[in-house]
Amino acid sequence: MAPHSGSGANPLRDPADRRLPRIAGPSGLVIFGVTGDLSRKKLMPAVYDLANRGLLPPGFSLVGFARREWQHEDFAQEVHDAVKEHSRTPFREEVWQQLVQGMRFVQGTFDDDDAFERLRDTIDELDKAQGTGGNFAFYLSVPPRSFPVVIQQLKKHGLADQDKGSWRRAVIEKPFGHDLKSAEDLNRVVHEVFAADQVFRIDHYLGKETVQNILALRFANTMFEPIWNRSFVDHVQITMAEDIGIGGRAGYYDGIGAARDVIQNHLLQLMALTAMEEPSSFSADALAAEKEKVLGAVRLPKDLGRNTVRGQYAEGWQGGEKAVGYLQEDGIDPQSKTDTYAAIKVEVDNRRWAGVPFYLRTGKRLGRRVTEIAVVFQRAPHSPFDQTATEELGQNAIVFRVQPDEGVTVRFGSKVPGTSMEIRDVSMDFAYGESFTESSPEAYERLILDVLLGDSNLFPRTEEVELSWKILDPIERYWDKHGKPAQYQSGTWGPVEADEMLAREGRSWRRP
Repeated sequence: MAPHSGSGANPLRDPADRRLPRIAGPSGLVIFGVTGDLSRKKLMPAVYDLANRGLLPPGFSLVGFARREWQHEDFAQEVHDAVKEHSRTPFREEVWQQLVQGMRFVQGTFDDDDAFERLRDTIDELDKAQGTGGNFAFYLSVPPRSFPVVIQQLKKHGLADQDKGSWRRAVIEKPFGHDLKSAEDLNRVVHEVFAADQVFRIDHYLGKETVQNILALRFANTMFEPIWNRSFVDHVQITMAEDIGIGGRAGYYDGIGAARDVIQNHLLQLMALTAMEEPSSFSADALAAEKEKVLGAVRLPKDLGRNTVRGQYAEGWQGGEKAVGYLQEDGIDPQSKTDTYAAIKVEVDNRRWAGVPFYLRTGKRLGRRVTEIAVVFQRAPHSPFDQTATEELGQNAIVFRVQPDEGVTVRFGSKVPGTSMEIRDVSMDFAYGESFTESSPEAYERLILDVLLGDSNLFPRTEEVELSWKILDPIERYWDKHGKPAQYQSGTWGPVEADEMLAREGRSWRRP
């Protein structure tokens, strides 16, 4: 075998081999709203963790843009403190010293032309000093009302322009509007400046390992796909439960609510991945095409009063501590009708899923923090066992545990040891932490790296966002016209009306 070249390149390595680590080329990241919680707790630690894993180029640059009167050194200290407190990987001084060389800070407001001129000068300086090659992603970690002005400023000052051989990209955090019209308006503003392949809408749930494992489990194995349809599946439950209240987010949350905050993006995306047909490949175009088919086939029940529920948490006990109700939270209007709990039933009107209900629910101040997708199967059409032998037997299920303990559970019936024939539910568990030596990267690590690589297959597209609003808007309009949210005690699993919604069809919610 010929020796390796001096560059260290391996002639036997296939650049398309997905098992090899994908390393970003020369590039930089500009974060607007860099002093916010998202930046401090997630974005800056994710950048460090990527550098620590050797997935960023040596000259990678990080630029913060905010109103604070900081110098470059103040910003670097802020990043240092955030990394020390929140990073997933151990702190290494040599990694930090390399990363800090590319850190810069630009002080200003979003309507400050001089600040955007300074930002352009800063990027030009980094191109020369760090070799970023003109490749920059602009991360809008800002309130939705600020999206248009930032986008327009990037256009006005030439920051969105791509020179030949370089790229510019925009990263937008949810929410993508608050209804269909506002989403269409926002998309129009963004696409006046950035082409579709330059826009990356962040839904951090799509960066989680277990969510991606839905595709692996379904399409890399032959044992699941034959039963993944209406002939075997009874129903699907998708749950995102939080055990916390709104905290200090009253200004953002009131008037938005649980359905807009979670169902429109996270849960409908999880449903699309669960229900979609096998894509022709895992390219961004192929994945988006199949998800759009599912979202376009979603049908709402005719009677939204019986098949949707919204609720608000009342005072109660959470984790051994007294919790106040939503209407008693600081900054909340005592007459607010904002939902902190939402549950809806939808169906996917196609050959695979016709007649199979999908139940989506989310809420705050529930029994525990958990996100899961449960595919629940029909009971056996004939049982040779006595009823007393199977009275403790539930329905078979495959459960994707998205958080906090990532993995997959398969629930099925097994004979109880002994001389009598008694069947009970047992579970077979796969846990990421036990099966693999490497811990799962944070979702933002994966997504930031994908932005720098230009890989958009985990990012919702314009059509997906607008289809999701078409599903949710009629529900929101119905709720606006019909009374107030049902109350549920903090620390429970939501309003009794949600239990009744399933009980009418002979089903019940899982209690994770």
